Formats: sequence, structure tokens, C-alpha cells
Amino acid sequence: MAGSLPIAFSGSPLDRADNIRADRDALGALMNWKAKFLLLDQLMPLLDDAGHLSWGTLADAPEDAELVFLGLDRSDGGEKACFAAVPAEGDAEPRMANPRLWALMSNLDPGDLALYGGARSLIDWHARHRHCAQCGAPTKIAKGGWQRNCDSCGAQHFPRTDPVTIMLAEFEGKLMLGRGLGWPEGRFSALAGFVEPGETIEEAVAREVFEESGVRVRDVEYVASQPWPFPSQLMIACHSYADDDALVIDETEMAEINWYTREEVASALNGEGPFVAPPPHAIAYNLMQWWLEKEA
Repeated sequence: MAGSLPIAFSGSPLDRADNIRADRDALGALMNWKAKFLLLDQLMPLLDDAGHLSWGTLADAPEDAELVFLGLDRSDGGEKACFAAVPAEGDAEPRMANPRLWALMSNLDPGDLALYGGARSLIDWHARHRHCAQCGAPTKIAKGGWQRNCDSCGAQHFPRTDPVTIMLAEFEGKLMLGRGLGWPEGRFSALAGFVEPGETIEEAVAREVFEESGVRVRDVEYVASQPWPFPSQLMIACHSYADDDALVIDETEMAEINWYTREEVASALNGEGPFVAPPPHAIAYNLMQWWLEKEA
């Protein structure tokens, strides 16, 4: 794990129970009065008086809802199946465009945040994939919500996870950090980019760093990963070494890229500048913390 803080959206307390997803009889038997139903406002979390996720029973689910099986809750010594409903629409808004969502998530404990993140990513995918990508016909939910089937052409569709590398490049004790286009002034983070078809993680790190900064890197090291449900990324945190510090910034993607010393990174993580660090729920924060601890 990168750094001393837990990685946000990881560590779900539920047993995913994949063996039950494909067993219609076993899954049906769990859809009883003991089952838990995650209460949401579309994709927004609802919290109870104690600040935890709100749960109801299957009686609270809309009559015509598509239900997704999230897993089994064994926290109280029993075994309760947990479900969520697919909303009418998915979320096409950028993640930073919803400050109310971030305020709500900041109040969740790590287990609730991980559970919500997984549920959100899954039901959002269903809401945006109601038609077959092969023939355009309507699809039906299958395997407890971990698959959609097309009766027209027989295609099967599965919830997607998109790999994204997020990386530190180091040169002579300094870190390369960047500010993306449209970001607030002073906000810097690790560079990041999607892994493209036909690439290894190491190749994606080297390509993305070079494309955005003009710097060649080597000795790529995997550090940690984070599920990021906006909508379905897997952030793959890495560290690399740069061959030099001469920057050629891609101005179509980046507003600024700078090199920062260990002292400057530590100061930023403490909220004292010289730049605004990523928030603690972003793995870039953990990655910078890991680097400081590695160098200590």
C-alpha cells in the first residue's frame, strides 16, 4: 500500500460471492426479508443519522427495478445479501462537477466508501449500457447484475474497468508534478493517462510522461492501485526515474509541469504550499506520501 493512509474506494467489506451470481436459485433464495437494499438518490449516496450509508429492504426497491447483487454482508455474524437498483440514467458529468457528492463521500468511513464506489460504478455502467454494442437491441441484466445479455444477437457484455497509469517521475531527488488544463490555480498532481490497446503498464507510463512533458523515463516500478468509480477506472500508481529534467510541455493537455523537492512535496501534503496537493481520497496523495517515506 502506498503511504500510511488507506487507499480510498478499496477494501469493501462485502463478500463478492461470485459463485452465487451465476446460480439463479441460490440468488433467488437470498432475496428475502433479510436482504439489504442500498438507498440512493439516482447515483448519489444517502446517509443515515450516524453518517453511514442508508440501507432499506427489498420492499424499498422500485417495482420494475433492475437489481444488482453487490455481495454478502457477514458483519454481524449472519449472512445478508446486498442489492442496489440501476438508476434511470447514468452520470455523464465530470467527477469534479459535483461538489455535493464529494462532500457526502468525505463523511463516509473507508468501508462505506469502498462499498459505495463499487456499487456506483456497477449500476452506472448498467444505466449506460442498456443496448447491445453489437446490434443495438435492448439487453437484459444477467448473472446477478455482473453481465448483460442480448437476446437478439447473443452477445454478452460485462462491466468494464479502464486501466489508467498515474505516475511519479523522479530526477535527482525531485518529483515531476503537473496541473491539467482547467484545473484550479496551484493544484498539482502526478501525471496520468489511459493504458492503450497493445501496451504494458511500463510502456504506458513511459509514453504518457513523454507525451505530456517531453521527458524520457525508465525503471518503472508498480506501487499500488485504486478503483476509481468515475466512472470505472483502475488507477495504477507507479514510480519512474527520468533521464533529465528538460521539459517540453504538451499544452493541449497540461497547463503547467514543474519539478519539486522533497521538502516542497512534504510541505504541500501538510497544506502549507508551494502547491495545492491532491486530496487524500486520490491515490496521487498516497503516491506522494509513499515517495516521502521511501526517501526518508
